Amino acid sequence: MIESRMNRRVFWGASAVILAMLSAALVAPGASDLVFKAAQSWAIDTFGWLYIAAVVGFLVVVLALGFGPAGRLKLGPEDAEPDFPYVSWLAMLFAAGMGIGLMYFAVAEPIQHYSAPPEAQPGTIDAAREAMAITFHHYGVHAWAIYALVGLSLAYFTYRKGLPLTLRSGLYPILGKRIRGPIGDAIDIFAVCGTVFGVSTSLGFGVSQMTAGLAYNYGLPDNTTMKVGVIVLVMGAATLSVLSGADRGVRRLSELNLALAVLLMLFVLAEGPTLFLLRALVQNFGLYLDHFFERSFKLYAYEPRAWMADWTLFYWAWWIAWSPFVGMFIARISRGRTIREFVIGVLFVPTAFTFLWMTVFGNSAIALDLGTAGGQIAHAVQENLSTALFKFLEYLPGSGFTSTLSIVLVAVFFITSADSGALVIDTLASGGEEDTPRWQRMYWCLLLGATATALLIAGGLGALQTATLLAALPFCFVMILLAFGLVRQTSADLAGITISDDEPATVSERLKRLFVPSSKAQIVRQLAERGAPALRSVCEAMLAEGWADSHVTEGEGQAALTITFGPESRFVYSLGTRSRPLPAYTALEASEGRRSLTWMMTGQVATERHRDLTGLTEQQIVNDVLTQLERWRPAA
Repeated sequence: MIESRMNRRVFWGASAVILAMLSAALVAPGASDLVFKAAQSWAIDTFGWLYIAAVVGFLVVVLALGFGPAGRLKLGPEDAEPDFPYVSWLAMLFAAGMGIGLMYFAVAEPIQHYSAPPEAQPGTIDAAREAMAITFHHYGVHAWAIYALVGLSLAYFTYRKGLPLTLRSGLYPILGKRIRGPIGDAIDIFAVCGTVFGVSTSLGFGVSQMTAGLAYNYGLPDNTTMKVGVIVLVMGAATLSVLSGADRGVRRLSELNLALAVLLMLFVLAEGPTLFLLRALVQNFGLYLDHFFERSFKLYAYEPRAWMADWTLFYWAWWIAWSPFVGMFIARISRGRTIREFVIGVLFVPTAFTFLWMTVFGNSAIALDLGTAGGQIAHAVQENLSTALFKFLEYLPGSGFTSTLSIVLVAVFFITSADSGALVIDTLASGGEEDTPRWQRMYWCLLLGATATALLIAGGLGALQTATLLAALPFCFVMILLAFGLVRQTSADLAGITISDDEPATVSERLKRLFVPSSKAQIVRQLAERGAPALRSVCEAMLAEGWADSHVTEGEGQAALTITFGPESRFVYSLGTRSRPLPAYTALEASEGRRSLTWMMTGQVATERHRDLTGLTEQQIVNDVLTQLERWRPAA
């Protein structure tokens, strides 16, 4: 049985906050809705400029890290391999990042912009072009840059710096040891609450679309009882998935999810106006690039209009509010990838798929509404967003099958959002521990279902959605600190000090190492006579300073120094033996006509590549340990 390692302050503190806010939304949904909406309107009116500027800044930081010198740094040890295959990784981050939103808004949002654009004449060709350009902007690299920044910060400090997989770890360069106190607990409580409320409101969208689809296609009742029943069934499946862990249930469901989504999209592409959609995709992308900088900074400062607050600012706040959940989940599945690979995978691949998805569904819906549908799709969107997709599919062949497939796809999105959300919350509430008891994972999964159910029954979903968006304002400042800390830490790591040779080897010694291969026995003896004593010397000094948990372990051809800085952070310096081929110009190769091996003593911190320490003195190895210890400590 796995022992519980929960952070009790975060676990029970977040549970209490969730209960309090849920009670307010249930007891007085109308009043709480008014209060939260007033606060959200004030936040957007007062700090809308900050959302716009901050999101652009996040995009710039992510691009600079991904394609600058820091891009080669790995999220983990230098020899680490990714935990998941590339396709599985993309499927999981895609399902967590957009999920139900793509199904719910793929038809609805382009039609809404087409019917009521901010600048063009409604219902015209210009309105159609503007609608797709706006949709691309809302679901493009800006949204994924928000997720990428949080995910990259957490993955870097967790897998490269040995800190726990919690939101507070990304603030270590700013707060130092204070992240382990009340400030760090408050940050993690905030992240847990935001994730629970954000996922719960998204589940509300999902269940509304599922029951609307069942009612629209099969005549089943679309009432509260039906919605509760759907939540119970789907959350039961999500609980089974979350109990199996990210490497099994979540991964397989995400892969199924992506496969079903691609199948539905290809069907619509084939049966819809295919050539028009391909042309539209290219032109939509061109419009997106053409207006990229203008829309990135556009606030309608000279011609104020409510559209900006209702759409772009709303979306930026929504993505920021969701970023603790999505960023944590992406970080959890991204160990072993380089920063450049992470940025390309998180920023561009999902964006490209989303552009294709929105073009296929959005442009098809607009084309049909202009022609065969005669405005009926726009009318359905205005009447009930949840039925928009099913009304659209009526105008394509096989609508019975595609509607059923869509309901299944929403259900799978529902499950993947719930199980990945529960895993993230459990990790946050457990101080970064991933191997937790089953009851803890079940607790958060059931709490998500109970929250969504209670809000649907009481009609408080709108109030909690608004409260979630309001939480984006303080977290925007947290993200600015995350960006600053990540840039500071990667810069410090890139400028790391190399080994200091206090006693440089003579020319003859260096030539001997170059041309005469060392045997394994010689290196093992060198490690025992110089390496292990150096580690013991550092350990004794650390113990004298009060680090009682510091210790050295030794074995044949290996030794390791472990220094414990607290329950959440350990420094491990390992010595070992490795072999490598001799250079092609060695005398041995020339005389024997073959490549041979030479052995060397290596030093490694868990976050670095193996370094050749062969021939160093005991004092030089001590100096290297201290240098690596200094580099390993997160920049303060």
